[in-house]
Amino acid sequence: MECIYKSSERHIHLKFVVVVLFFFLLWSNSLSAQTDSIQLKNGDLIVGQLKEMKQNIALFETDYSNTDFKIKWNEIKNVKTQTIYLITLSAGKRYTGHLESVSDDVVSVINQHDTLVRSKINDIVFLKKIDFDFWSNVNVSLSIGYNFTKANNLSQYSVRSNLGYRAERWSALSRYNHIISAQSDVSSTQRLDANLIYNRFLKKNWFLLGEVNWLSNTAQNIDLRTVSKAGLGKYIIQTNSLYWGLQTGISFNNESFSVEGQNTYNNSSEAFLGTEVNFYDIGDLNLLSRVVVYPSLTESGRWRTDFNLDVKYDLPLDFFINFGISLNYDNQPVRGGSETDYIFQTTVGWSL
Repeated sequence: MECIYKSSERHIHLKFVVVVLFFFLLWSNSLSAQTDSIQLKNGDLIVGQLKEMKQNIALFETDYSNTDFKIKWNEIKNVKTQTIYLITLSAGKRYTGHLESVSDDVVSVINQHDTLVRSKINDIVFLKKIDFDFWSNVNVSLSIGYNFTKANNLSQYSVRSNLGYRAERWSALSRYNHIISAQSDVSSTQRLDANLIYNRFLKKNWFLLGEVNWLSNTAQNIDLRTVSKAGLGKYIIQTNSLYWGLQTGISFNNESFSVEGQNTYNNSSEAFLGTEVNFYDIGDLNLLSRVVVYPSLTESGRWRTDFNLDVKYDLPLDFFINFGISLNYDNQPVRGGSETDYIFQTTVGWSL
C-alpha cells in the first residue's frame, strides 16, 4: 500500500509540475509577444506589439484590448520594438530589422546589432511584421451591391474583389469586377473586368511590371479582350499621405467580338502609358485613381483608354462602402459597338 501511495503521490507531483510549466511557457510567450512600445506626441505610452503600418495607419495589439488599435503613424514620437519588420522608406529603399528611436521623430533600423539606417519616423511609409506563414502576407477585400427597380423589373448585381500578396522584393495583386443587369423583355447585359499584376521592386522607387487584363463587355460587343503587358514604373511620390506612380511599356491585345451573331478576332500590339494616385490620409476616406492610355503600334490611328476611380469610406470592424467609376474608350470600336462605356457602382464590403 505504501508503494502504491508513493507512486500515486509522484504522479500527482509530476502533473502539477507539467501544469505549472505549461502556464509559465504561456505567460512567457505572452510577455515576449508584447515587447514593443510607442510614445505618442501627446505623451501616451502604449506597450504591446506593433504589427504593421501602411497608408499612415499603424496596427498595434495589446493584452487589454480585444481588437487592434489603429493609430496614425504621424502621431507617433518614439518607437522601440523587438519585432522584425520589412520596412520601406519614402525614397524607395527597403530594409529588414527592428526599430529604435534615437531622438524624437528620428528612428534607427537595426538588424542584429548593426544600424542599417537612421530616418525620420514620417519617412517610413510601410512596415510589416515578418512572418513565415503564407496567410500573414495576404490582403483580401470583397464588396457586393444590388439594385432593383420595380417599374421595369430591373435587377443589377455587382461584385468587386481584391486579393494581394506582398513579399520583401515583390508583390502580386488580382482584381475582379463583375456587373450583371437583367430587365423584363430585354436581353441581360454584363461587364466583367479582371487583372493579375506582378511588381518587382528595384532601387530608388523603380519597379518592373507584368500584368494581364481581361475585359468582357456586351455594350461594346467584346466577348473577351486579353491584354498582356510588360513595362517599367516609378513612384514619383510615396509618403504617409499619398503615393503617385507612372508606368510605361508594351502590350499585346487579343480580342474576340460578336458582330451580328458572328465571331470576329483581332490581334494587335500597343504601347501603354499609365499613372496611378492614391490619397489615404483624409480621415476615413481613401481615394484611388488610375488611367492608362494605349496607342496602337500596328493599327493606324487607333488608341484606347481605361480609367478607374474608387472612393472608399471605412466603417467599423473592417467594413467599408465603396463608390466606383470605370470607363473604357476605344476610338475604333468593332462594328455595332460603342466607343465609350462607363459604369457607376456602390458596394458594401469587408477587408482583411
